Formats: sequence, structure tokens, C-alpha cells
Amino acid sequence: MQNLPTKEAFSVPTSDLSYSREDWRKGYESQPNEYDYWIDDVEGKIPSQLHGTLFRNGPGLLEVNGMRLHHPFDGDGMICAIAFDQGRAHFRNRFVRTEGFLTEQAAGKILYRGVFGTQKPGGWLANAFDFQLKNIANTNIIYWGGKLLALWEAAEPHGLNPHTLETLGTEYLDGVLAEGDPFAAHPWIDPSCQADDGEPCLVNFAIKPGISSTIIIYEFSPTGKLLRQHSHSVPGFAFIHDFAITKNYCLFFQNPVSFNPIPFALGFRGAGECVKFQPDKPTRIVAIPRFSSEPVKFFETQAGFVFHHANAFERGEEICIDSICYESFPEVESGSDYKQVDFDALAPGQLWRFTLDLPSQTVQRRILEERCCEFPFVPPQHAGRPYQYVFMGAAHAPRGNAPLQAILKLDVNNGERQLWSAAPHGFISEPIFVPRPNSTEADDGWVLTLVYDASDHRSDIVILDGRDLNQSPIARLHLKHHIPYGLHGSWTSEYFEARM
Repeated sequence: MQNLPTKEAFSVPTSDLSYSREDWRKGYESQPNEYDYWIDDVEGKIPSQLHGTLFRNGPGLLEVNGMRLHHPFDGDGMICAIAFDQGRAHFRNRFVRTEGFLTEQAAGKILYRGVFGTQKPGGWLANAFDFQLKNIANTNIIYWGGKLLALWEAAEPHGLNPHTLETLGTEYLDGVLAEGDPFAAHPWIDPSCQADDGEPCLVNFAIKPGISSTIIIYEFSPTGKLLRQHSHSVPGFAFIHDFAITKNYCLFFQNPVSFNPIPFALGFRGAGECVKFQPDKPTRIVAIPRFSSEPVKFFETQAGFVFHHANAFERGEEICIDSICYESFPEVESGSDYKQVDFDALAPGQLWRFTLDLPSQTVQRRILEERCCEFPFVPPQHAGRPYQYVFMGAAHAPRGNAPLQAILKLDVNNGERQLWSAAPHGFISEPIFVPRPNSTEADDGWVLTLVYDASDHRSDIVILDGRDLNQSPIARLHLKHHIPYGLHGSWTSEYFEARM
């Protein structure tokens, strides 16, 4: 059993960097404009079988009328839609017109505190005891049950028109949610749910934190009907961004952090700045049965911090969870500048496998990928099942912490790797794998990613062959502008045609 590596082992000489910090910083410029056009600047050829729509979400504004946000995660959500049909592609982007977005744009100034440290003008007195947060709808987007949902885990989704991206308003999922209810930004689609005669279902959760935290699990049919809902109390404060599923379980990593609300209440810090990592305490893994009444199981392992999970699956009386793990929580400091991050001072995220032994409730773990990586994505037909391939955003260099400039394909069974890199001027987003129609091989499909190209300050949609990432892209679609670094996205085989 290996220990997590220490941060001292991961410094790379500046002369060996695959990027310039100036290039990387330019990807954090706001994009205030909204576009609607056919993409006609294409290198290569768009596959004719690629039919459907790629949706992306992320902060589009990093300032309000010249007033900078303290952290990108506080930025208003901007949706990008790239619709593919018969070898052509159409681009559209629109901001989610949340109530807070409209109010701030009309006022021309920041009116809300942000979770990650953005404060209203006027110092601590103007922010003290103001607990009203803006629903920024900036983390993920998914089309399910005939609804396009922009997600932000601290509040309810926003519904959008999938053809135009027009904001329809807050979405309560036919009464499942009440006003202000959280709904996480990392749903999973079970491709073949055993409780529903093999039909797919969408599984998501919500967290209501406190001295003890409540985890609520929801499962929805393909038509959007609520199939199952159950709640569970977990001891202690729970800061959970993502989860994983298997055929029978929902799995949560309760990271070892504490939350001191006093600086937030007094107006000195954002809520996210009050979260502190506790390296002397273990990470708790919570296994919640999806269908049975058996009790929740708790496991403990060495401290570390997990934002995202690649996949999980059952193997006899074991559960394997593959996750991007950090040595510690990358805390947001008051007064810091996110554009000046010192990558060399931080340990990278790496892919680890945590194996839970159900009878003994013990955990074994081993590292699967030492290269700096994030945003893992497995072929959707293998979600919650044993699998072979994972696609991840990765650093260009095999060692050290750095911005994500490459797409890494890892065979988790034999350790074989393929890498496509956009270095030195390109910076990638989360890869999305789209299976080829009627394919029988797990990696037979396309990997789609949005790449910021600092050399001409615009972004590209890059299409890679999932079977061989070592070769050049199948196609590179040049947008007319840049898209700021985003967060998550999804693919639907529904083609939402351009409506000019």
C-alpha cells in the first residue's frame, strides 16, 4: 500500500516548462459576447457519424463592470453548445440569465458575495451577516428527461431551451425540489439499472451540511420521473463535490476538512475560504445502498482530498473507486490572486484506486497514474461497471504540477498510455468521450475537448480518435473567439439544430 507523494517531489525546473504563465493567464479573460454561427474554419474533417450536441458550462465573466472576482468559481455560468450533423458544426453560447446575473448586470456592480471569496464593495461592514448567495449556474449542464439543466451544486438547476440556450427559469424537477434546495453538479447516468429492467437512469445527490450532514440521493427515469429518493445522515461536516456509483451503491468521499463560519458571518472571508484541511484526520468513504435497506457503510483511509471520481465498480465483495486525489485541499487564501498561482508549490492531482473490502470494512489503495491529471471521463456505457479506459486532462510533462495541456488515455488494466498534447500554447478542458454508433470496442469513438490557444487568443473544438490519441486530431474546429477555462459538460445524441 503506497502513501500519497509529498509535494517536494514534484518541482520541475522553470527552463523545462511546457507553457508560459503569460499564455496560461490569458485563458482567464472574460468573454462578455454571445455568438451564433456555423463553424467554417476547420482543419481536417468532422466525422459524418458524429451526430448530436456537445454542451459545456463554465464561468464566462471573471469581472462585473471592471470589478474582478476573487476566484473563477464565483463567475456567472456561460453555456456553449456545439451541434454536429452530417459533417458540419454550429456554435452558440449564452449566459444563464439567473436572477443574480440580471440584477448585477443592470446595476453594473457586484451585489452578491461569492462562495470562493468575492465580496461586495465596501469592506467587511458591507458583507457582514449577508448570507444571500447568487445562484451562478456555472458548473455543469446535462440534457435529461427532455430538459436542459444548468447545474450549480449549492442551489436548484436552471432550465434552458436546448435549441436557443434561452434561460427558462429555475427548475424544480416537477416538484421534487423546493425553492433553494441544492442539487449537485455531478450526476451519473446508470446505463442499465437493474431495478428498472435494464433501463438507464440518472442518479444525483444533494448535501445539506451541518454538525451532521444529510445526503439526499435522487434517481430519475429517462422521462424525468422520480424513481427513488432517500436521505441519510452522516456524522460531521461534509464538503463533497462529486460522487460515484456502482450497480448497487452510491459512494462519497468525506474529505477531512473543517468549516469555521465566523469569518464568513463577519464579512471577512467567503464561505470557501473558511474550509481548512485537517491532515491529521482520515478521509471517510461512505457507501450508501441504492436499493436495499441495509445500513450505510463507513470506511477510513489516509487523509487526502478528492474533487472528482473517474468511475467505480463492484468486484465480488469489494468495491473499487478510481479517483483524482490530492495530497491536501488547495485552500483559497484571502487576498490571493488566482492568476498568480505557484504550480511548483502544489502537489498535483493523481489517479488512485481505492479498494473497499465490504466484510472487513477496510481500504487498500494504489496509484494508477502519477502524471498530473484532472477531469476524468470514462466511456458512458461502463459507468458504474468494470472498465478498461479512462480519458483525462493531463499535464504535458510526466512529472510535476502544471496546467492541463494534454489528453491522456489510460488502460487501467495494463497501464498502457496514449497522450495527445496541445503544448506549448494550448490549454485543454475536460474530455468528453462519444461512442461511435454501433461500436463494440470500449474506445471506439471520439474524444471531444475545448482547447484554448494562446497563440491567437481563441479556442478550438478538437476531435480525437478514441482508439489512438497518439495521432493528430481528426478535426480541429477554430472558433472566432476565445472561451474562458470552463468546468464540465456533456454529450447528447439529440441534435439541436441551429435556429437563426
